Amino acid sequence: MSQTRNPIPILPSFSRMLRLTRPNREDAVAFIILSGLAVLVFRAVEGAVAPLSSLHLEPVTLDPAHLPYYALRTILRMFAALAASTVFTLVVATLAARSKHAGQIIVPALDILQSVPILGFLTFTVTFFMNLFPGNVLGVELASVFAIFTSQAWNMAFSFYQSLRGLPDDLEEVCEGFALSPVRRFLRLDLPYATPALVWNAMMSMSGGWFFVVASEAITVGNTTVTLPGIGSYLALAIQHQDFGAVGWAVGMMALVIIAYDQLFFRPIVAWADRFRFEQTASTERPESWVYDLLRRTRALPLLLAPLSAIGRLLLALEPARRERQRSEEKPANPWVERAWQALVWIGVATALGWTAHYVLTSLSLGDVGSAIGLALLTMLRVIVLIVLASVIWVPLGVMIGLRPRLAERVQPIAQFLAAFPANVLFPFAVIAIVRWNLLPDIWLSPLMILGTQWYILFNVIAGASAIPTDLREAAGMFGVRGWQWWRQVALPGIFPYYITGALTASGGSWNASIVAEVVTWGSHHLEAHGLGAYIADATTAGNYPQVALGIGVMSLFVLGFNRMVWRPLYAFGERRLRLS
Repeated sequence: MSQTRNPIPILPSFSRMLRLTRPNREDAVAFIILSGLAVLVFRAVEGAVAPLSSLHLEPVTLDPAHLPYYALRTILRMFAALAASTVFTLVVATLAARSKHAGQIIVPALDILQSVPILGFLTFTVTFFMNLFPGNVLGVELASVFAIFTSQAWNMAFSFYQSLRGLPDDLEEVCEGFALSPVRRFLRLDLPYATPALVWNAMMSMSGGWFFVVASEAITVGNTTVTLPGIGSYLALAIQHQDFGAVGWAVGMMALVIIAYDQLFFRPIVAWADRFRFEQTASTERPESWVYDLLRRTRALPLLLAPLSAIGRLLLALEPARRERQRSEEKPANPWVERAWQALVWIGVATALGWTAHYVLTSLSLGDVGSAIGLALLTMLRVIVLIVLASVIWVPLGVMIGLRPRLAERVQPIAQFLAAFPANVLFPFAVIAIVRWNLLPDIWLSPLMILGTQWYILFNVIAGASAIPTDLREAAGMFGVRGWQWWRQVALPGIFPYYITGALTASGGSWNASIVAEVVTWGSHHLEAHGLGAYIADATTAGNYPQVALGIGVMSLFVLGFNRMVWRPLYAFGERRLRLS
């Protein structure tokens, strides 16, 4: 982390501000770009606050001429969800990392929430958001944004939490030595240190959101279906009509959109976030971005950043007065308070399980419960095999990309496109191949579960490899560390905490994706694999809500149990043995 750069912009002096007001060529180019983006945002917002009847007057069509407007509406929803996910991450993940009691509730809650299918969120939230703005498109828009939010927030929260838990010991000691307040510690240490990994996971979350765009833009409330204009609804309509040409148009527009926001948004942020890498020796290779370089040369940019600087200074001004460091040891916590807290947590868990069991067993039998558990074991086996295969493929490639910023710049848009590519576009081809060669659905539908979630592993490994300090890599080179020894002593320990975050999120996402991957339909062909995902999908189609509740409950228990028995111990091992200190 560079010591000469301040994470909070410095407010320029009045004389400097006067000099900065003189425009130059870079200011003109930046003004054109920002003005164009502002016009597009206003155009999309205009449609988002229209009356609800406008959706019926102008339904989604397969005319390619409407695709640019559909893409604009979709990208606005995704960036709104990304902004909400960022705020959620900074608040919730920080609270979980800094408070032991809060972490005991937040971390398991995140484990469960990432395993709850997006259809489960839509079932309970659509009516709420539509009642907030009756007769207006904004209510449905908020429901769609919330659905996309549920596909982005958990990955970002886990990443930020892992970064804060892995802070180097010497930085922790510096904060304690200077008696930094929570606000100052967050602004000066926590946020800058976790920013590089958070940026890469934000890119992955943005790409992962495309997987759920189709479900989030076609909202069903009772017997009424509301379809929002967007690439997802266009793609769903194309699949419904079996129109391969329209599918091609949608994928092409998606590629253009991904390239646009990669160049204009993510690549500049990656180049900016590189300043916060924790290292003692500056890297010879830095990420580059023509937009970032352009904005740095503009003279009016400090004026635009002045409000953000003022907010940061206001937060620091409102913090409590700094207390002198107490040299005496901290007073140990009261064991009775700890026991009471643990008892409350277990009472809450038991109450939730009791309510769920009562609701399920009043309509279903113990045999149904046993059947759901057996199907969950089949799905868990698929998830484990797929995570192992994805790790074998993407860990070496991710390390190679992360250690070479120039290569990462070239691979970044390709990886984002592949990660954003909706897996359901490939479902028809999977159905055609399985029917053509009479393949076994239980095996050949399984890869569809990992298509959209394997990228969590790749992006986190890239973030971990890029965070390996340059001085550590140079020391390994000076001592001739090569081959397997380099992987065992440098690469794998450096990326291990990041890999665990990616594998944990990919595991939860694969469970979620099983609902759409274990049951696939194309035209008159219907294929189904045995598993919990197919169980939930069939129960949802039949409207059997006790079975839906049973399936979601069993899935949540399996995900939570697997995380507690496998991923959490690995997290603790990384914090204990593999952190920089």
